[in-house]
Amino acid sequence: MTTVAVTKETVFDALLDVYDPEIPVNIVDLGLIYGVEVDNGNVDVKMTLTFAGCGLGPYIAQQAEWRIAEIEGVVEVNVELTFDPPWTPDLITEDGKKLLGLD
Repeated sequence: MTTVAVTKETVFDALLDVYDPEIPVNIVDLGLIYGVEVDNGNVDVKMTLTFAGCGLGPYIAQQAEWRIAEIEGVVEVNVELTFDPPWTPDLITEDGKKLLGLD
């Protein structure tokens, strides 16, 4: 049996498919992903939201968890929401800014 090695890049690529339902940009380009750690198929993601009171936060985190779980080789997924440091629009990638018309 061969095992596929899960990488940070694979996780980030998968998260490009997860969107904040209120903003037409994926959570990576919005700058919501603060960190990804991968260890023997176990994936830990630290992410934030555009604002702490976002009622869709648990939904977005669940979508991220489900999308990562679809990656071949992933054993366990843990998505942690944090608000430290708080998100700012400065975290939006250049691609995200183009999608939002901010370039």
